Amino acid sequence: MTKIALFGAGGKMGYRLATNFLGSRFSISHVEVSEAGCERLKTGLGVEAVSADVALDGAEVVILAVPDTHIGKVMESIESKIKAGTMVVALDAAAPFAGHLSDRPDLTYFITHPCHPPIFNDETEMDAKQDYFGGVKAKQHIVSALMQGPESDYAKGEEIAQVIWAPVMRSHRVTVEQMALLEPGLSETVCASLLSVMKEAIDEVVARGVDEQAATDFLLGHMNVLGAVIFGQTEGVFSDACNKAIEFGKPVLMRDDWKRVFETDEITASIKRIT
Repeated sequence: MTKIALFGAGGKMGYRLATNFLGSRFSISHVEVSEAGCERLKTGLGVEAVSADVALDGAEVVILAVPDTHIGKVMESIESKIKAGTMVVALDAAAPFAGHLSDRPDLTYFITHPCHPPIFNDETEMDAKQDYFGGVKAKQHIVSALMQGPESDYAKGEEIAQVIWAPVMRSHRVTVEQMALLEPGLSETVCASLLSVMKEAIDEVVARGVDEQAATDFLLGHMNVLGAVIFGQTEGVFSDACNKAIEFGKPVLMRDDWKRVFETDEITASIKRIT
């Protein structure tokens, strides 16, 4: 069995991974520094946390399930204990993109991240419908990147990613730079910002007298049908009135140069703030 040292195993993300590794072909050594995290592993999964030294002894893979702001410190503390040829897995492109992984050409760096369950899906069970994050019941797509290391290591990293984020549908291969465009660029800077604006828009029409539940139902319903047309999930065209609203609405809502958020310097600045 391939031995994996899972750092941050008792944290929010690490516990998800530890759960999904149960019953897999991988042997997991759980590393957790907080008492709460250790107790969570023990009571929830029946596993005991071990020291970093014990976990790294014989480990072929190291997974850093820790916050972006801690990855550099964790990596620095264990760098000298990781043997050549080991695969180090990060769950987000931010820290690797920012250069927080050690300068070790003899290590493989593999980055993987979930797309999360899509809005348009075929889930029928309630627990899957309500698994909005993914990695529990709902099917999702994933993206992965081989940042450095032999090409043959990609298959091993992808197999681990398939377990981490299971159940998985499509698995996309991207570069670390492309993953940074996807997050924070596409998913957070653009999507999260615009969704936040939509919630503010609901608050605004409520302040102008519309019932809050009516406004919420109206917007979410229109998001569903408009999104289905825009993203090609169904055949259809917008009305002339809707097209006119878009034509005049976008200049009011969006700056002419909004796509600048995808320029390298903007992505780099955003990641610097994150890490």
